[in-house]
Amino acid sequence: MRNLILATPLLALALMTMSFAPMQPATSYKVNTNQSKLFWKAKKVTGSHEGTVNIKSGNLEVENGQLKGGYFEIDMTSILVTDLSGDMKGSLEGHLKSEDFFGTEKYPTALLRITSVASRGVPGEYKVTANATIKGKTKEIRFTAKMDEAAGVATADIELDRTDFDIRYGSGSFFDNLGDKTIYDEFTISVKLNLVKA
Repeated sequence: MRNLILATPLLALALMTMSFAPMQPATSYKVNTNQSKLFWKAKKVTGSHEGTVNIKSGNLEVENGQLKGGYFEIDMTSILVTDLSGDMKGSLEGHLKSEDFFGTEKYPTALLRITSVASRGVPGEYKVTANATIKGKTKEIRFTAKMDEAAGVATADIELDRTDFDIRYGSGSFFDNLGDKTIYDEFTISVKLNLVKA
């Protein structure tokens, strides 16, 4: 009984110590735009095209070793096609910047802003919900992401439906009898962010 009386305050003290353990402060990471890149790929009936686009700005927030939020802004005027050369390359890049696609004169930037994050049960892997804004239209999207805080790198592969953003050119969902000129609605972006502490 005496041992129980002595142990009770010690147990209470231990629980209090655990309850008031200091939380790690939130850490903000700025996206290094010179070393970060977005790679895109779009498919059509007769093949596919791919390229890059620059990231203009961004930042990620980490709290207690877990990704909590953030955003990155994309410079849509920097769209490049990497699987073509010469006049064909220039022609496709111009078309992608036109009103048929991203209308970069009116909408020079796109934005992805994280709204919630959940762990996938593996350190550094997350289920992410975000709002994507392209061509002035915003759509909620979900994807998986990885972040290696020690290496300062975050990556994600994201699939988007361009028609969610009112980009309908060559879409079989809206136009009939396109045949081999059909461009699929879905396109993918692979994001690699290099991070530095803000």
